[in-house]
Amino acid sequence: MVGDLQTAALVSAEGSVDWWCTPRFDSPSVFASLLDSDRGGHCLLTADLPDGERATVRQLYLSDTAILVTRFMADGGVGEVADFMAPLDGAPATDRHRLIRIVRVVRGRLPFRLVCRPRFDYGRAAHTLEQPDGRTAVFRGPDTDLHLQTSAPVDLHDDSGDLTSRFTLEAGEVAAVVLTSTASGAPAPDPLTRDGIRGEFEACRIFWLSWLHSSTYRGRWRDMVNRSAITLKLLTYAPTGAPIAAATAGLPEQIGGERNWDYRYTWIRDASLSVRALIDLGFTDEAHAYRRWLRERIEAGGTASGEPLQIMYRVDGDPNLTELTLDHFEGYRGSAPVRIGNGAADQIQLDIYGEAVDALAPFGDMGGIEGWRAFTSMVDWLSDSWDRPDEGIWETRGGRKDFTYSRLMTWVAFDRSIRMATEHARPADIGRWTRARDAVFEQIVDRGWSSERKAFVQHYDDTVLDASLLLMPRVGFLSPTDPAWLSTLDAMEAELVSDSLVYRYDPQASPDGLRGSEGTFNLCSFFYVEALARSGRLLQARYAFDKMLTYANHVGLFAEEIGPSGEQLGNFPQAFTHLALVTAAMALDEQLDQLSPRLTPDSLPMLPDLQRTRHR
Repeated sequence: MVGDLQTAALVSAEGSVDWWCTPRFDSPSVFASLLDSDRGGHCLLTADLPDGERATVRQLYLSDTAILVTRFMADGGVGEVADFMAPLDGAPATDRHRLIRIVRVVRGRLPFRLVCRPRFDYGRAAHTLEQPDGRTAVFRGPDTDLHLQTSAPVDLHDDSGDLTSRFTLEAGEVAAVVLTSTASGAPAPDPLTRDGIRGEFEACRIFWLSWLHSSTYRGRWRDMVNRSAITLKLLTYAPTGAPIAAATAGLPEQIGGERNWDYRYTWIRDASLSVRALIDLGFTDEAHAYRRWLRERIEAGGTASGEPLQIMYRVDGDPNLTELTLDHFEGYRGSAPVRIGNGAADQIQLDIYGEAVDALAPFGDMGGIEGWRAFTSMVDWLSDSWDRPDEGIWETRGGRKDFTYSRLMTWVAFDRSIRMATEHARPADIGRWTRARDAVFEQIVDRGWSSERKAFVQHYDDTVLDASLLLMPRVGFLSPTDPAWLSTLDAMEAELVSDSLVYRYDPQASPDGLRGSEGTFNLCSFFYVEALARSGRLLQARYAFDKMLTYANHVGLFAEEIGPSGEQLGNFPQAFTHLALVTAAMALDEQLDQLSPRLTPDSLPMLPDLQRTRHR
């Protein structure tokens, strides 16, 4: 993924831009061959070798940046394509976005091929091509123009309304291919210059190095934590401070299945957890921006469900996310339907209030007097509204239930709100909030605990387990060494864990209203690592964490889930996964740092297989 903090593009290991929505994350696509290789459109820039010859391809990010380098190594030479977008941090929303592709040869001689086939509006709209000369062109769509500029020796040729080029570079030679999206009829970008391209590259590199310099993380997994932090930043819409859940839509949770959703929106839950992870790493500007965005949502009201907050919004705060299917798209590897919009937007999910409050608690003023008043109004409402069924964290479509996790997070909302009011001497009905907090606690203990399973369960009407409850110790509901928690963790290990990978729940035991199955859920796998670490099972936790890192793709990115053979499933890259990686790494560092420097075999937890034997 490369991006400019208003939109993002995905580049394949072959050098093809297979996904780009512009001018915003949630705008219609210009390139979407990720979802349909024929109708979706792409921009390919790759080594062009004779038949029978193949290049070895490797991809990497320039260290601590969002500049992606694709390397082609062949008998005749070695070439590189660097892809990046200049960050627009602090800039207002704009229709103009530049995807810059710099190609060079570092050894020998290498031929390249360029193919640019835009397909506007998810492949539903035709375009026209204007080509004033051999190195500039513009594709005109219904609302967006895509300008293509190249430098020598990349000469463009019309191919039935698309553009192609074949060119060869010698060692030391450099060329540029620049894609600029604008509103229809907007002025063309300035002509390309070598100094201009070099300046944009250096500005991009300096931005990311400077931004990451604010991180306070000095632990054992800096490369992966830094990559996750950059990913979370890339998934944040800078003009409003609203983080999105993932950069894509329609990628399946099961190949060939129907669990294919649009994640290019701002979920209160995902955004709050993402921002909290960035806060823990020392990035406070993102927290302040999100606080402003959230306050505006609380003050605006008017949600479809009548709640103070809707569970998700567009990046500009628009609550309208009408769900549609793109029936003309075949879907990723034939996984249909492809959905845009999200019909879950009008669900009731009470846990979002806990995640939001927990993320904002470190900044207890909530943005001044009016912000605090709006906040207390929301908590007062929750005091009267927490005790009812909802759709829960996993957005099930099988009916509302009394989900234990939803109750847990309302407890968090009251607990953190009481602390904020007390610590900052703010006016609040603390007595009312305290009564609600204690009532939630008693209800979870009485109804969320199964004496049969010796575990806290998914909802009050059954004994199904749910991995979302791995957060119980982290939020402070109980101690990580509480016998009730340890027996819950044992039950989850026996039922939801497969080689340290964790399923959210068993959809056969707890029907969720959807056909098919899904992979293990990366968020839960990292929460499992954190829970193990805090519960004293440190070797098991570290081994599980190290194994999880092997499931990242070749540049350190994760999707939502892991399939049976280790493949990435679901939308990509997934903020949920990367924020949980950060919290797991920090928890592991904390626990490892507390170990005695003079370790003996008896002072360490047993290995996982021996530990399970001991439990039996």
